[in-house]
Amino acid sequence: MSRFLNILAAVLVFLPLPVLAGKLGLGRPALPEEIAAWDKDVRPDGQGLPAGQGSVAQGEEIYLERCAACHGDFGEGVDRWPVLAGGQDTLTDERPIKTIGSYWPYLSTAFDYIQRSMPYGDAATLGADETYAILAYLLYMNDIVDDEGFTLSRENFTSITLPNQPSFRNDDRPRIEYPLFRDRCMTTCKDHVEITARAANVDVTPK
Repeated sequence: MSRFLNILAAVLVFLPLPVLAGKLGLGRPALPEEIAAWDKDVRPDGQGLPAGQGSVAQGEEIYLERCAACHGDFGEGVDRWPVLAGGQDTLTDERPIKTIGSYWPYLSTAFDYIQRSMPYGDAATLGADETYAILAYLLYMNDIVDDEGFTLSRENFTSITLPNQPSFRNDDRPRIEYPLFRDRCMTTCKDHVEITARAANVDVTPK
């Protein structure tokens, strides 16, 4: 026992001491302007939209300069880059084309993504007016607006209803389905359960 205690004592000598909880003197509180630079999310009800506006004509010019190299002159997609226009009646296809004209429920999703992540390789370099203009042009290419003089802004943003919005609904499973499976009544239970086969043995598990 004494030999064991001597070995334990020798080991404890080399163990690091626990770090006491407390401030380490690292970092600083984020400045309001730093928080504002990241706080750019846009919600379906328009909350978070910046002031600004952009027309279809302005959007076409910006789109051809900043977006067309990947997405095509008419939103048809280049190589494997995403298609941005069309796709109506393709959602039941093996490879559906998901655009604001065929699938997405809210225009705010497109605004948020473009503002935060586009153009590819040069993300977050588009101003609010440029983002509004690009979206105005995308609405025009998807036949959601048919006026070449249309101008999209914070004031009329929420008036735009995308074609597939009615197909989306809130997840009601916690209210409707979950209670159906919460209480289980098993009246034919066995006293003993025997394992007759294993998935690995009958070779049903993919390699």
